[in-house]
Amino acid sequence: MSTFGERELAAFKRDELQDFLDGKAKREGLSFSVVDHLRWDLKQIFDMAVAEGQIERNPALLLFTPKEAKKPVRRAMTISEVQLCFASLDQRERLIAKLAILAGMRPGEIFALTWGRLTATYADIRQRIYRGRLDTPKTDNSFRKAALSEGLLVEVERWRMMAVAIRDDAWVFPSERMTPLSKDNCWRRSMHPKLAKVGLGWVNFLVMCRTHATLMKGLGVDGKLVADQLGHSLDVSQNIYTQSSVESRLPAVNKLEKSLHVM
Repeated sequence: MSTFGERELAAFKRDELQDFLDGKAKREGLSFSVVDHLRWDLKQIFDMAVAEGQIERNPALLLFTPKEAKKPVRRAMTISEVQLCFASLDQRERLIAKLAILAGMRPGEIFALTWGRLTATYADIRQRIYRGRLDTPKTDNSFRKAALSEGLLVEVERWRMMAVAIRDDAWVFPSERMTPLSKDNCWRRSMHPKLAKVGLGWVNFLVMCRTHATLMKGLGVDGKLVADQLGHSLDVSQNIYTQSSVESRLPAVNKLEKSLHVM
């Protein structure tokens, strides 16, 4: 960090490191997540220095993220906003949005879908597009079978009928070059402009995923089912010893879809 120049690690004190974090939050206005990550980085740097015998104590051990750091407003769409979202998008983009909101899929998982991974009841998630490259899901929980609601499956089949290629290894959302469609291009050119026109310019894929979880909770769906559908961890021990079946989650995603009146 240029702020500290070429200082010896042993010369650092806890107070100056805390002042550094305070300045990032108060004077520079960095977000809570960024400042918190800086705090974690500092702790890791000095942990390594202790482990290597360079210093005796970690001055960053008791650092805290200042409460003045800006915390983002974690918005989720209401049922009426979801309905407006679906109504404002064309067929391809609407299907992408439904996979995110109704099935709780991440964008990298959606754009990495191949036809062979879509079954009669679920999407078998075994890969994702990450920074433009085909990759595996981030965590073990992310490898999953995401249940697909009845109406969503109908829309999938309509899209299949229009597809240029429907081989098992063909992309569900291909580009003109028959490579996976770029998430950023699709969002910037085809989705965000239309959402912005109807007052949903604040929506993004993260909001869509959060909306899935929020609406499912509002419908009284068991938290474990929601966690498994999203590929998140609810509780480590619970996730190790129990897993909900796709069949048990089908009623949940169907309940969500029906509450939105999008059948």
